[in-house]
Amino acid sequence: MIKLNILNMENFLDTVNACRDAVHMICPDGSIVDINGKERVQNSLWQQYRQNKNCLPLVLTISNPGDYMRIVSYYAGDC
Repeated sequence: MIKLNILNMENFLDTVNACRDAVHMICPDGSIVDINGKERVQNSLWQQYRQNKNCLPLVLTISNPGDYMRIVSYYAGDC
């Protein structure tokens, strides 16, 4: 599990959509939602991001090690 503070939603979603397997977001209510390639979920994330003044905290679980490294590398380079 990793906790991220997304400051660039477009690049973050491009990175997520490049992942091979599911990228699960843990919602505040404890539910788990795959965000990889899910347009409806991603549109909702965009709305939350804009409402929160272009910042969105997320908690993710990523089972594929390559996908995990892809997201961590994106995040390290985006900060």
